[in-house]
Amino acid sequence: MDGKPGLRERKKQRTHAAISEAAITLFLEHGFNQVSVAQVAEAAEVSKRTLFAYFPAKEDLVVHRLADHETESARVVRARSPRTTPLTALREHFLKGLRERDPITGLNDHPQILKLTRMILDTPSLVARMERFKAGAERALAQALRETADTPELTARLASVQIVAVQWSLAQDNTQRLVHGEPADDRYASAVGDAEHAFALLENGLRHLPPRK
Repeated sequence: MDGKPGLRERKKQRTHAAISEAAITLFLEHGFNQVSVAQVAEAAEVSKRTLFAYFPAKEDLVVHRLADHETESARVVRARSPRTTPLTALREHFLKGLRERDPITGLNDHPQILKLTRMILDTPSLVARMERFKAGAERALAQALRETADTPELTARLASVQIVAVQWSLAQDNTQRLVHGEPADDRYASAVGDAEHAFALLENGLRHLPPRK
């Protein structure tokens, strides 16, 4: 076995990508609420039944683009080096994201990304779906803290809520600046300063989170 996906799996991946691309194209052109699921299915040349097999809800056609990020903080905590605290690993990862203009940090001013961001912020059902995404990130991070640092359940849950909230707040601040026209390169230094300040505040309150064993 060479580890490559089989024909059926590749076909599923192509169908998933085709539906996603058709949806995002239509949503950005006409608006999320102005496009029906039937129109997306028609543009992707699939049935509504097939579409819902890949994307159970209309909002998932947008939010799935961020799916890998839901457990990103948890993965960072699990992958950190021995004697490295969770906050140190997460701080370094966030700063790396800023340097690389990772859209999840809010510091990416590519026109299509900005347009997609505006659409999400202007659509209540997508904002609500992002809150579910945020809650999932909190649960995943809490579990990682429990498993890699023997963190008590309540401590892990409270810590994860604070960490995820800070990351989201930093990203939203960057997003708002860019949506209102500030270039990402101009925002970068301030974004780094804000992140350093935010993680310093977290460290003062969460300094007892132990390093990886």
